[in-house]
Amino acid sequence: MIWNEKIECASAAKIRELQSERLQKMVRYLWKNNPVYRSKLDTYDIKPSTIQNIHDIKRLPFTVKDDLRDGYPFGLFTNFDKTVEIHVSSGTTGNPTVVGYTKEDLKLWSEVIARSLACAGAMPKDIIQVAYGYGLFTGGLGLHYGALEMGLKVIPSSSGQTKRQLKLMNDFKPRILACTPSYALFMLDEARALGMDPRKSSWEIGIFGAEPWSESMRHQIEKSWNMLATDIYGLSEIIGPGVSQECHLKCGLHLQWDVFFPEVIDPKTGDEVKPGERGELVITTLTKTGIPLLRYRTRDIVTINYDKCKCGRTTPRISKILGRTDDMLIIRGINVFPSQIEYVLLKIEGTQPHYLLVVDRINNLDSLEVWVEVDEKMFSDEIKQMRALEERIKREIESVLGIDVKVKLVEPKSIERSEGKAKASTLQAEASTQQAEASALLQKELLDK
Repeated sequence: MIWNEKIECASAAKIRELQSERLQKMVRYLWKNNPVYRSKLDTYDIKPSTIQNIHDIKRLPFTVKDDLRDGYPFGLFTNFDKTVEIHVSSGTTGNPTVVGYTKEDLKLWSEVIARSLACAGAMPKDIIQVAYGYGLFTGGLGLHYGALEMGLKVIPSSSGQTKRQLKLMNDFKPRILACTPSYALFMLDEARALGMDPRKSSWEIGIFGAEPWSESMRHQIEKSWNMLATDIYGLSEIIGPGVSQECHLKCGLHLQWDVFFPEVIDPKTGDEVKPGERGELVITTLTKTGIPLLRYRTRDIVTINYDKCKCGRTTPRISKILGRTDDMLIIRGINVFPSQIEYVLLKIEGTQPHYLLVVDRINNLDSLEVWVEVDEKMFSDEIKQMRALEERIKREIESVLGIDVKVKLVEPKSIERSEGKAKASTLQAEASTQQAEASALLQKELLDK
């Protein structure tokens, strides 16, 4: 099923015409209503009349995550008076990234999620179990809104309480499961422990995202649960989930380019790369009104394919995320930056600016352990004092990250050093995942500096 055939199967020429109209309107809107963007455009001597069509987008400056952080909390809001919903995600130095939605934005979000659900194979009146977290995280509510738009029956189970999740599945027979891929595997172990046969579950379609996952994980989920496992992509700065979604053919994620204009660039030069070549995904929101973003650098490395898909859609398809251009990790759907850890440690007396992040997968769920060097005096103190320091570090880090962590205090000079500015080294326990590969590359780059 194709939810919006008029758009999703439109010719490239038709979409380019629509994109041009929307970009012109968006630049005029930002020029009039957003002082931050007006100042940016003035710096580059850009007036609304400068933008005549979608090809002129290359004249516009990039937007980066620091622009949102520096404007905390509402600096990049363009229509705050009409904002009706606010979400936050973790920031790099303590302040979260704040995103807001107007009623028009929520309608847009519902539309792109409805397209995503249909792309995955959902049909109106299906039952969907949404096991993404609700609340400040955008995942749960985004899927919820889109499912209502499409006419699905929603079980808003949120994340956690695994035995109850399985009981809901057994009793209510939902056809679709939406959660992180690691949680789908975690529920698999729980189901087997309860004596259930996972292959007899009611779930036929899985919509998995919010964290990197490999083809081997997909194969394990599909084989074990007897379901189709599809990938969904999004980020809170753009809208949340619903930016792109795999169809049943699993040959790339269909990107909704009538509302999210994609570019794939060389992260060093900023120049666009050819289709099929790896580069950083850049997205411009063409119709959002709460926090519209021009040429937002996602830091996600992808390839893009503009060929028509055999499913009938003409929307471009991006690959799974192939890596990052920064040092961000994703732990249980939460963005984690080493600089956040450093921010906490620098405030705590007795610690050293040397630490190690150990990312492991235990019972199919990501875990984060932080090894922290302490000074000589602290390390020789009583065990009681060491435990008190450990607990304080744990509380402080958890308050910044919003996830559970383990903390291990280690003696001075026991963590390998890199030349130049102190950096976090990162270990990854499961090298089979794409996140592990990206982290290993990051560690090598840091140690080579």
